Amino acid sequence: MIAQSATAYFHNLSELLLNLQVTNQQGTAMPLDEGVNRATELILSARSASGKAILIGNGGSAAIASHMHCDLCNGVRMKSMIFTEPPLLTASSNDFGYDAAFERSMRLWAEQGDLVLAISSSGRSQNILRAVAVATKRDCKIITFSGFKNDNPLRGMGHINFYISSEEYGYVESAHSVLAHFLTDSAMMSVVDTNSEWTSSLDDLRAEGGR
Repeated sequence: MIAQSATAYFHNLSELLLNLQVTNQQGTAMPLDEGVNRATELILSARSASGKAILIGNGGSAAIASHMHCDLCNGVRMKSMIFTEPPLLTASSNDFGYDAAFERSMRLWAEQGDLVLAISSSGRSQNILRAVAVATKRDCKIITFSGFKNDNPLRGMGHINFYISSEEYGYVESAHSVLAHFLTDSAMMSVVDTNSEWTSSLDDLRAEGGR
């Protein structure tokens, strides 16, 4: 990363976010707001059908996936899961190779009606691509987050694909994190739940000033 001022860095990040590219399963481009709305609808549709969200990523992308998993569970109140729990991940990687680790878990857990969110800065990580291929065969809906080269393979595998036009990890991961927050916040605002247990818990959280 070339040294630059904070102002320049934040300006570049905002430009990347405003120019975030969104495509559908056929590779057709769509406006950012339309793409985000469709992705939010996929989250809410899976939730209403009692499906679950499965989130996968490596390194910084795994951290984004874990944070999004938390927000889907606590904010959107949707069943969701990740495959990066250390004993499972290390055992699978040791026994079958890291490229197959997510694929094996996806074969075990993915079901029709589930939603898979695949996050990869390069869009080329084999463990991500192989897991998404399994999810596709299981008739899951898929949302991808990628960056780096515009022809990365992950970008063509989702029903909705978000692409950040940068080859800098910091920019791509920061943009993916902002996008993840926006999607979960949008889904949370769309959820109407009159269950008194959930409502009272949310009221208590707000009264305490949040987490």
